This record gives sequence, C-alpha cells and structure tokens, in this order.
Amino acid sequence: MSLPAYQRVKRAFDLTIVLIAMPLILVVMGLCALAIRLDSPGPVLFQQPRTGRDGLRFRMYKFRTMVPNAAELEDSLRHLSILPPPAFKIIDDPRITRVGRFLRKSSLDELPQLINVMRGDMSLVGPRPTPWPVAQYELWQTARLEVPPGITGLWQVEGRNTTDFSGWLRLEMRYMQRLSLWQDLVILGRTAGAVIRGTGE
Repeated sequence: MSLPAYQRVKRAFDLTIVLIAMPLILVVMGLCALAIRLDSPGPVLFQQPRTGRDGLRFRMYKFRTMVPNAAELEDSLRHLSILPPPAFKIIDDPRITRVGRFLRKSSLDELPQLINVMRGDMSLVGPRPTPWPVAQYELWQTARLEVPPGITGLWQVEGRNTTDFSGWLRLEMRYMQRLSLWQDLVILGRTAGAVIRGTGE
C-alpha cells in the first residue's frame, strides 16, 4: 500500500474508532476533569505546541497533571533529566499532583488528544510529537514527520520507561520502515494491555 493510501485508510480508521468510543470517553473525561478541579487549582487541560506532520506546529491537549507553575520550575530541575536536551524527563517529578500521578499511571491524561485526532493533528498510532520545532531535528530524524504523530506508538509499548532518547528515536524509525494498518492494530492492542496493567508514565 502506498503512503497516501495508507494515510487515507488510517484516517478513516481513527475517526471510526473515536466516534464509536466517544460516549464512554466523554464520561471518563468528565470524571477526570472533576478530579483535577477538586485536587488542585489551575486549568483542567494542559496545552503545549508540538511538531506534527511535515514539521507543522500544532497545539496538543492533555489533562493537567502538574502544579500550575510547572514550566517555571523546569529549569531548576533540568539537571535531573534522564534524557539529553532538548528532551526533558525526570523520575518521580515533584511537580506532579496527586491526581496527576494516577492519570499518568493509567494513561488517562492522554485522552484529550482525541480532540487532536478528530481535528487531524494526530493519529491514534504514530511517532510521538516533540515539543521542540523541526529546526532542532537532525536530518535522519525528519522521516518521522512524514506521518501524523500518534497518541501511542512503538516507543510507548516497547521502551517507554526503559529506553534512552536515542533508543526512542530508533524505535520510531523502525515503525516508519514498517508502516501498515496491521502494525497499528498490534500497537493499539499492546497499548490497551499496558494501560490495564498500569505501566504508564
């Protein structure tokens, strides 16, 4: 299947799955929003510019899992990051709220990205969108921009908490070399298993 044909089929698949699941999703999202509101002050949603297909920037949505001033605290914690710049991830991040820790563990914080899927910014499966712009990509990394970024992907099911930054990118390049709807279905199934086991974050 050619890349354009694959992307058309994948887009139809994404929309079908989201629309079928929407009644249940809306209930779960409502409960998550209520828990966030009761747990800490600040907005329910976290919005951040991300890099998508063809290097275009878009606004990605997640449930807020950190204290409202988390961005201001990042510089003071950067020395604890387990990933090299421009990525940033620390173990037991002190900025995460009590409800936020549960949302991350269960991956429920990702649910608002279904809005991005409906808008066409993202797909259910694909390379994870990065916060940094395409100007900070190395040439070999730009292949991941040929398809829409995903809510989940090969990195999430094979190396989410154990793979370093270069390993993350290698997994995504492997995904790009094997593009198929079957691969996407397998990743979705494995993601569901990871969510049930509570191995998120």
